[in-house]
Amino acid sequence: MNVTGKDHAQLAGAFNKDTQRVNWHDETLWWIRAKRDKAVHGLPEWEALRETASKIKHNVLANLDTYLQQFEVNAMGNGVTVHWAADAAEHNRIVHQLLTKKRITRMVKSKSMLTEECGLNEYLAEHGIEVIDSDLGERIVQLAKEPPSHIVLPCIHKKKEEIGDLFHEHLGTPAGNADPQFLTNTARHHLREVFLTRKAALTGVNFAVAETGEIVVCTNEGNADMGAHLADIHIASMGIEKLIPQRKHLGVFLRILTRSATGQPITTYSSHFKSPQPGKEMHIILVDNGRSTQLGREEFRNSLKCIRCGACMNTCPVYRRSGGHSYHNAIAGPIGSILAPNLNMERYADLPFASTLCGSCSNVCPVKIDIHDQLYKWRQVLVKAGYTPKTKTAAMKIMSTTLASPTAYRLAGKAGRMVIKYAPFAVNNALNPWYKQRDMPEAPKQSFREWYNDNRKKKN
Repeated sequence: MNVTGKDHAQLAGAFNKDTQRVNWHDETLWWIRAKRDKAVHGLPEWEALRETASKIKHNVLANLDTYLQQFEVNAMGNGVTVHWAADAAEHNRIVHQLLTKKRITRMVKSKSMLTEECGLNEYLAEHGIEVIDSDLGERIVQLAKEPPSHIVLPCIHKKKEEIGDLFHEHLGTPAGNADPQFLTNTARHHLREVFLTRKAALTGVNFAVAETGEIVVCTNEGNADMGAHLADIHIASMGIEKLIPQRKHLGVFLRILTRSATGQPITTYSSHFKSPQPGKEMHIILVDNGRSTQLGREEFRNSLKCIRCGACMNTCPVYRRSGGHSYHNAIAGPIGSILAPNLNMERYADLPFASTLCGSCSNVCPVKIDIHDQLYKWRQVLVKAGYTPKTKTAAMKIMSTTLASPTAYRLAGKAGRMVIKYAPFAVNNALNPWYKQRDMPEAPKQSFREWYNDNRKKKN
């Protein structure tokens, strides 16, 4: 959520003040993108897997009501309690009620972007319930009192020295120790006590199988398993789009998820949760929170196919050099720029414009979401709805009038060349966004039209 009131350009400008950070953020994410390329290029059936995954998800979205009912019936048959939440507020209330009923005031949570979307941690803190994030990256940003900046790599924006300082402050490690292995071992010991003492655990859901009523949670750290198996009550927060029809379809999605995310063949732990352990409880909360609205928008429906791999972020030239927090939304990057305006067009009107529309995001998407096309379509929707800055709207109208008239176009070109040549200070200043990052070109001696006419006369 945008608590600063600043838009993407302003927040990206703040991130870009630290040139060193921007450079290694860019290089690290591109390195992960290269790992992804190596992993998928070694798989001859990769494009067939993408196409299959896309069609399975298309089928789910076209029959979502049926699959949701099937999943609910089968999950309840497994002994799981199923809850329905229309929005973030209802989701948070359900979690709070479940904890209050058990008189639980401390909970452990594995990675869940849906709970970030719902603002669950903050809500529970206001009601006196402590939540500890058990994913290492999530725990780091939690200690820093920051939201995650990436779906898969929550603390990718942090330097190891900064993490060392956080651990020194909160976990008592020696000052100045930034050795990654030492810090990881420290976190492991810190979280061990959390797992053993928390009576409630919350996980996200990567995939939910309608056929069997089970959920699948994918992690590289095993933290979801530790929390869920040791706790008395397991709560799973799930967006309604996470469904797949049959268990056999996991053979497609588990192969594409982590290859796209980190270049691994598969996640270290792909854990199936089907029914509660004897004497314990398992609850699944099915959350809408704007997804039905997006489903009803035909041009943007495909965005609900997203499996949260983060590949579009790793390849996006804008995200890599502006940082995840510049998107002031739970989901950053290209996919977040499509999902966020669906929740609040006015608040997130800037995000679809934070893109070069280069198409790299669409090329790497494992479920073939037309991301860059949807970004362009959102721009059109936002402009028509009047959510773009008035100055930009006025400038576009002037440009439209100028480009529609050959005479006006020639006069504007001539005036522009004169200004750049004789009064460069009029454009080389802070009021010109282009000039902030680039040198203005030298004024050409003549326009293309003048050059063309001169050369045509010479040939004649």
